[in-house]
Amino acid sequence: MTSYEFTCPDCGREIPVTDPMRDATLVNGCPVCGRSVTADHFAT
Repeated sequence: MTSYEFTCPDCGREIPVTDPMRDATLVNGCPVCGRSVTADHFAT
């Protein structure tokens, strides 16, 4: 399973995520502040 580093463009939180968490974040937004995000906000 791939690991990603998610960085929220709004609140600045950096969160390590897996594939399912990445998919959920793309659909639901940042888990901390709720801001909508795109695939550009994830680094491998």
